[in-house]
Amino acid sequence: MRRATEASSRSKKTNTLRSLFGTPQRQRPGLLSHWYAWPAVIVGLIFTLGPIGVIIAFSFMSRPESGGGVVFKFSTDAYESLLFSRDFSNVVSVDWRYVQVLGTSLWQALLTTAVCIALSFPIALWMSLKKPRVQQMLVLAVTIPFWTNELVRTYAWMLILNQNGPINGLLRLLGFGSQQLLYTQSASVIGLIYTFLPFAILPMYSTMSGFDFRLVEAAYDLGAHKLTVMRRIILRAARPGIMSGISLCFIPAFGAYLQPVLLGGGRVLMVGNLIASEFSEARNWPLGASLSTAILAITLIGMAIATYMGGRASRRAGITI
Repeated sequence: MRRATEASSRSKKTNTLRSLFGTPQRQRPGLLSHWYAWPAVIVGLIFTLGPIGVIIAFSFMSRPESGGGVVFKFSTDAYESLLFSRDFSNVVSVDWRYVQVLGTSLWQALLTTAVCIALSFPIALWMSLKKPRVQQMLVLAVTIPFWTNELVRTYAWMLILNQNGPINGLLRLLGFGSQQLLYTQSASVIGLIYTFLPFAILPMYSTMSGFDFRLVEAAYDLGAHKLTVMRRIILRAARPGIMSGISLCFIPAFGAYLQPVLLGGGRVLMVGNLIASEFSEARNWPLGASLSTAILAITLIGMAIATYMGGRASRRAGITI
């Protein structure tokens, strides 16, 4: 009787554990229940959504009379100051300064993304036409910039673009004289393009490497022209990679900080620099948090559009993502 009671107790404990960490369906050998993933999911949510929640909360707080930080009192002054300003007579007027900074950041991010996509497509197509061993070496060559810190690579571009750099040396040799290349908006865009070009090449190459180029040969056999083949076959197959490249380039370029500061010399005010200035120099944490929240909203909208268009392009290309 005692043994039967102990066996029944062990059976109840086993059933309890199975109900917590098991599934009613039969599991394949070596697979675990989804409950085992919850600790990692919780930690991931804490370290991703946690800081975002803090920034959003700070954006609705009040600014202290002196110093940095926030006063835990609900206020929408930070968001109002993005579009309106008050003079000494307390007269409210529309202020477009922050909107212009957002517009400059948006323009540079769109220009960077467009140039990266335009450059990465022929590179990815050329890589996918090579032998597998050569493709591996080319992928390694594309990832080499990731081996060096981004700050070091940006300083290298400062040496290239300065008055005594190789580009100005070539211009002097050709009789054009030295040009102001560093600390300009063009230098900032060049740095952004260099930084994010691999992020456009790799997803596009990943898509094109699985493409069956016999479809191109069949199209030529059926009398299709080169432009028709490019538009109706190759570009359609490359759309998922293009949309992924747009997401990976636009989102980080929109909030870039290093390139506008070092290559633009602070003359190119982008939203990343403005946020850093509000937190460190102006000590206006609610305004910096509201700018960060605005970037987050624009980024989420861009991600939603890119995800929708990428999924639609994948379905049209016959690819499941």
